[in-house]
Order: sequence, then C-alpha cells, then structure tokens
Amino acid sequence: MRQRSSDCLAELKYYSLVTPFRSIAIFYHVATLNSVSAAAQQLNVTPSAISQQIRVLEEQLGSTLVAKVGRKIKLTEAGERYYELISQQVEDIIRSTEMMRGNKTSTLLTIRATPTVSTKWILPRLPRFFDVNPQIDIRLDGSNEPTDFNRDLVDIEIRHGAGRWPGLHVEQLVEERFLPVCSPALASAHSLSATDILQHRLIHSVKAQIQWKSWFAHQGVTHDIPSKRLFFDRSHMVVDAAVLGMGIALESNLMMERELKDGRLVVAVANPPEMRIATQWIVCPYTHLRRTRVKRFIEWIKREAQIWYNEDRSLID
Repeated sequence: MRQRSSDCLAELKYYSLVTPFRSIAIFYHVATLNSVSAAAQQLNVTPSAISQQIRVLEEQLGSTLVAKVGRKIKLTEAGERYYELISQQVEDIIRSTEMMRGNKTSTLLTIRATPTVSTKWILPRLPRFFDVNPQIDIRLDGSNEPTDFNRDLVDIEIRHGAGRWPGLHVEQLVEERFLPVCSPALASAHSLSATDILQHRLIHSVKAQIQWKSWFAHQGVTHDIPSKRLFFDRSHMVVDAAVLGMGIALESNLMMERELKDGRLVVAVANPPEMRIATQWIVCPYTHLRRTRVKRFIEWIKREAQIWYNEDRSLID
C-alpha cells in the first residue's frame, strides 16, 4: 500500500511539473461547477483525483484556492481571483483543442423564462445574440415554474415576480409600463376615457402585478364588477385575445412589444397613467456569475433591455 501511494505521489508530481495545465484545467472545472463531485463526473475521474490536483496547484501557487464549508466547497478570495485570471484562457484552449480534434466547438447555455417572455421578447432577439456569441448554443426553457438551481440544470432564469429571492443574484431586467390596449378594429388609439372602457369586455391577466382594479382607482374611477370579463393565466394569451378584438386588456408593454410596433394593438386611452413596475428579473446563483456564458448573456440581455426601453419610450410617448 505504501509503495502504491508512493507511486501515485511520484506520478502526481510528474504531471504537475510536465503538464501543469492538468491541475489548472481541473481547478477551472471545479470552480465553474462549484463542486468536486460534479467536476469528477464531467472529467470521468475520481473525486480524490480532483482533490489531489487541486492540492498540487495550491502548492505551486502558494495559496489556498478551495475551502470546505460543511459538505460543500467555496472558492477562497485567492481562488476567485485566480479563476478570473485563467477562465478565459482555459476556455480558449478547450475550444482550440476541440477544433483540432474536428469536434463541434460550442457551449450550451440553458435559460429559463416564462412562456410569454421566451416567445415574445427573448426569441426574436436571439439572432443578435448569436451574431456576437456564435460559439454558444442556447436551450430556452419556457416555464412558469421557478428554478431550483440545486436540482435543475439551468444556468440563468428571467423570473417573474417581486424580485425578493434570498441567496440568489437578483438583478432588475427592465421596468415595465402597464397599458390598456385593444385592437384598432375595436377602438382607435387614444379614443376612450376611463369610464368608456367599462362599456367593453375587460381582459384580465390574473398573474399580473397590476390589475384593472388598481388601474381604475389610479384614474379615480369607482365601478362595480363589469358584466363582461375574460380571464387568462398567461400574458401571451391576454395579448392574443386583445389582438383578436375580444376586449380591452391591461398588460405590460414588454409583453406586447411587437403588437404595438406593427399596429395590431393600440393604447385605448389618451394620456394613460404612468403605472410602472419591475416584474422581470435576472436570477441565478452567485456561483453561476463566474461562468463565461452566463456573463456574456447577462451583458447582452441588459444591452437589449436598454435598446427596448429607448424604442418603447419613443413609440408610446
């Protein structure tokens, strides 16, 4: 047993001297996945081999890179700094190696968002993402279920809600404006008063954070429950029903961007109230922010959000 341990140690020292990239690459996978066991599974080696290579790298650098916190691991301050310094270079080497082997060079980014945000806002913009990130493949998961990042293989989520999710990185994507809209076949733009709207069927988005009751109260209009109502639990169905002339909807300008641009929907009242709220948030574990594909997506979607905001402001105002 001693001889075997001695042989393993000698082999480990050999690799650390001849091919230090082995230890660097293993550290990169551990830091990216935030797990020794996950890195071992991905690299098809044992967790003990992973730990050995981390120790070799720490000895070479003279710094502790990874610390145990209960059953989990956490990068030290030195580990975070080292990861920032090497991650781009390691990814470049991995891509170059795959190219030489004749394999497809790509990285999969899994995004979760509600079906409406996925289809009406993210999907039309993806060609621009691929223009600047051709090496990243996308899996777009349209779901209303919040991500369990400990279980689900999701890199980042655009989550609907109030923005209060402790323990996660949460960043506002956009501030939305809720507007009463309808098909121009039902009423021309800016032609109705708040009381006029009560004569039409009201389309309700039951999960929206601003409801018709609040909108009318903001306008100083008190009313009984209208006799004609239509309810949906998906914003894209609300938008589609309004386009079909089924009534007047109160919906976020984010969700009906294309319909407002091409004139299939118009704002029904003149000078609509400024009812703005942030309901869409960039959400992921803090450790995912170290992933290059996540960083690139966040940078890109924030630019897209700013472009959208500027275009939408000129369209509505």
